[in-house]
Amino acid sequence: MQMRRIISSIFLVLALLLLPLTDRAQQPTSDSKPQAPAPAQSPAPKQEPAQQSDQTIKSVVNLVDVLFTVLNRRNKLVPELEKSDFKIWDDKYPQEIRYFSKQSDLPLRIGMLLDTSNSIRDRIKFEQDASINFLFSVLRRNKDEAFVMTFDDEPQIVQAFTGDAGALRDQITKTRAGGGTAIYDAIYEACVKELSHPPRPPGDQPDVVRRVMILISDGEDNLSTHTRSDAIEMAQRTSVVIYTISTSTQWVSLSQTDPSKLGDRKYHLTDGDKILQELAEETGGRAFFPYHVDDLDQSFQDIGDELRNQYSIAYLPTNYVLDGRYHKIRIEVPEHKGYQVRARRGYFARANANVPVTPTPPAGGTIQ
Repeated sequence: MQMRRIISSIFLVLALLLLPLTDRAQQPTSDSKPQAPAPAQSPAPKQEPAQQSDQTIKSVVNLVDVLFTVLNRRNKLVPELEKSDFKIWDDKYPQEIRYFSKQSDLPLRIGMLLDTSNSIRDRIKFEQDASINFLFSVLRRNKDEAFVMTFDDEPQIVQAFTGDAGALRDQITKTRAGGGTAIYDAIYEACVKELSHPPRPPGDQPDVVRRVMILISDGEDNLSTHTRSDAIEMAQRTSVVIYTISTSTQWVSLSQTDPSKLGDRKYHLTDGDKILQELAEETGGRAFFPYHVDDLDQSFQDIGDELRNQYSIAYLPTNYVLDGRYHKIRIEVPEHKGYQVRARRGYFARANANVPVTPTPPAGGTIQ
């Protein structure tokens, strides 16, 4: 009995001795620091993605991406060239090609811009027929989309992006002429509001599309608040290729009205025609000077082929400074004499952050 009491006393003493140790293991001491919750309270993890995002933007800002086509002596497309075939210059400085790809069969996003001012009143039917023929020649069902903008005193979207050529035709046939001419405002607004963020292709395909503008006008602007340089710069910064179709017929003589003749038979360019030519050439497109709509049939097919068979080159300019200065781009194919490269002629050295557009990956045609 006495032995049982002694054992109980020993267990009691041990329990009293171990209790403080257990409490100390479960409770923090007065000089211990609560390090576990610190990461959750620290703002560092939240700042880290922003820093990474800033770095990404800076790396994209200096990247110049150029889309272009190559034609042989017979004005036929040359789609089989490789990276090593090309040399590129930024102003007078040779550049290293960082990215190269062949862009074929990409979805098209087309802006159809129709001049509905008083100056083309007698050619409004020509505009309607030319634009409708282009859309039905080039637009592919379930792949390409287009919108229609008219402009006189100001630009107006009459049909938003759609792949339905019939819906586009219905709106085009409703256009009426009247008012002044604001060509540059129309180009600028079409690029910023529509072509800078065109509809994505369906499914899980990459967000890569070809941005195109078809401008049908006499080229005589008298109302725009934006300048011609503003319009060209915005087209270049949004990777928009402009094709222009002149409505002017001042150059036509009675002996030249035969529709069987070629659409580029014009021998005298008006001041408006020269503007249309500049808009096209500065952005990598082409200018057309037809009399009959029939003159354009083959041209439309050629445009569609060009837009689906392009090359893309991207480089980081060695002489790049964000000073707003215009840089000339020159691409050559030294080993192939007679080949013609059709690309935009340059870019403005300005940060993308100052432009109301959404940058895209290099394969989709980023700029600066």
